[in-house]
Parts: sequence; C-alpha cells; structure tokens
Amino acid sequence: MNQPDATKDSLSYHDAGVDIVAGDTLVENIKPYAKRTMRPEVMGGIGGFGALFELSKKFKNPVLVSGTDGVGTKLKLAFMLNKHDTVGIDLVAMSVNDILVQGAEPLFFLDYFACGKLNVADATDVVKGIAAGCELSGCALIGGETAEMPGMYPEGEYDLAGFAVGAVEKDKIIGGDTICAGDAVLGLASSGAHSNGYSLIRKIIERTGVDMNSDFHGKPLAEVVMAPTRIYVKSLLSLIEALPVKGMAHITGGGLLENIPRILKDELVAVLDKTAWEMPPLFKWLQQEGNVEANEMYRTFNCGIGMAVIVAQEHAEEAMQQLRSSGETVWQIGRVDKRAEGQPQTVVV
Repeated sequence: MNQPDATKDSLSYHDAGVDIVAGDTLVENIKPYAKRTMRPEVMGGIGGFGALFELSKKFKNPVLVSGTDGVGTKLKLAFMLNKHDTVGIDLVAMSVNDILVQGAEPLFFLDYFACGKLNVADATDVVKGIAAGCELSGCALIGGETAEMPGMYPEGEYDLAGFAVGAVEKDKIIGGDTICAGDAVLGLASSGAHSNGYSLIRKIIERTGVDMNSDFHGKPLAEVVMAPTRIYVKSLLSLIEALPVKGMAHITGGGLLENIPRILKDELVAVLDKTAWEMPPLFKWLQQEGNVEANEMYRTFNCGIGMAVIVAQEHAEEAMQQLRSSGETVWQIGRVDKRAEGQPQTVVV
C-alpha cells in the first residue's frame, strides 16, 4: 500500500493558525485569579473536562437559578480603546444580577471566550476581570472555554459569553407575587451605562467625533464610558436576610420602562418620580449630543438606576439605611399604584 507523501500535503494544527502554546500560557496565567474565587463546594480545579460543584448542605430545599448573557457591543469600544480589563466584570455582572433578583445566591460561573487568533495579554486581562467579578459576587469561576477559530473574527477582536448558576430556598423565591398598590420603589445607583445601549452610545461618539481621552467631569471619557457594571449581589443578599423584599428588577436592555414591568402583575403600575434622583452626567451628555427624547432615554438606558427594589412602604426607610450601610447609593424613586386601563406598567413623571 502506498504511503502518503508527508512532505507534500500534510498539514498541522499550527497551519490552521491555532496556537497551542498560547492557549496553555493563558490557562497558567488565569489559574491564580480563578483560585481566589474558589468556594468550599468546588470539587477539583480549572482544566478538567467538566467542572464539579457540590451543593451546600446549608440549603434545605434548594431551587437552582441560572442566567446567561454577554457584553454586547460594548466590546466594540473595548477593541477601539484597547481596554480589556473591565469587560470581564461586565460579563459576570449581567448574569449574577439577573439571578439575584429572584433571591438566588450565585454559586458558580463559566465563561466562553472566542477569537480568531489568541492574544494572550488581552485574553488574560479579560479573564482577570471575570475573576474580579466573581470575587465581587461571591461565586466561583470553575471553568470555561477558550476557542480559537481562524477566519471567524477580525484581527484583535473576540466574543464573550458566560453563565451563572445560583440557588435559593424554594419558599424564599422572590417573584413579585406579593407586590401591591402602595409599595415603595427603591432605586440603587448604577456605575454608568453598564452593558446596555452601547450601539447608540457608539453612534453618538462617532457622530460627535469626541476625543475619548478628553476630560469628562474629572475622568477621561473613555474611563466613564467603559466603567464596569455594578454588582449588587452582596448588598442585596444582606437586605433579603434583614427585611421582606417583594420584588427586584435588574435594569438592563429596555431600561426602566421595560424591566420593572417584568415583576409587576397586570393590574399594577410603577410610577417613578424623575426628580427623586439626578441623572448622571454621562446620560445627560448622551441625551444632549444624541438628541434623544426623554422617554427613549428611559427605554434605552438605566439613567443612573441599575437595580429597582420593591418593598412595603413601612420598610422603605429601613431598607435604604441597610443598603447604604452596605455601600449602595439608594433613593426612593417611586411607588406602586393600581393601573388604569391601557396605561403602561412603568411611567416616569
């Protein structure tokens, strides 16, 4: 039988543009950061085919809660600015804040990083951010996937996705069922635009031609625009332990107008007072430079409110004191009322 001519047509993994050495280097680079996120329930470490996690015995009747998300077109700004150290925090925040609103404690997180050719320095910055986000939320970074796919992505670009799994006692799930007219709506300050509205943000930046290194209220504009999403896990888990929380809404895509209704019964409306908090300078700038109508601002951006929390009015003041003691900036931004026929479920007045 004729043997193939190895000198003629034989190709290797390296010929496809995949760098095995770079992948190994990345794993070694991120191991110390992942190690800092470990919880007692983690079995094994980074690098196995599957990640093992033993559910803590502290849960009597646990329900698992999962969430998955990405960072969206905020990545385009990360590429443009060559700034990769905050988008990992964004990635974690988007999922852990989502599962938190049902009362779940985040337990572990896995990420997916895909690129055409691995840049170890950039990827290390991203995963260091992911580990930082896991530390902030108290969950373990127990695994992930780094995929090198030549020809799939432009040079220097990558995609990110991740998911978190948490747990909540079955009888402590927060679903909004007890929300009623007269309840207070509290708003927790955001750290910026978080990870939503960036297609419009990029369009405004492009149209204005603004220098991203220019001073913006004491900081470079690039730093303000790329500020990582605030993680509310520890402060809100403490609040849940201290007081009855009726509902929570993570203000992501759809802004205030479309996220708060997700926890309201059809017969209720959240009436928000726009004078109760001051819209941060970034959003004022975006509104002015983009000529964005007020209602569209509240539908596209968080406008300074990253999380809404609904409690009985009698608990509102104590809840705000508790949140402030945990380091949050919080206001009572509105109330829950009975909804008139045809009325939107969130209105800003």
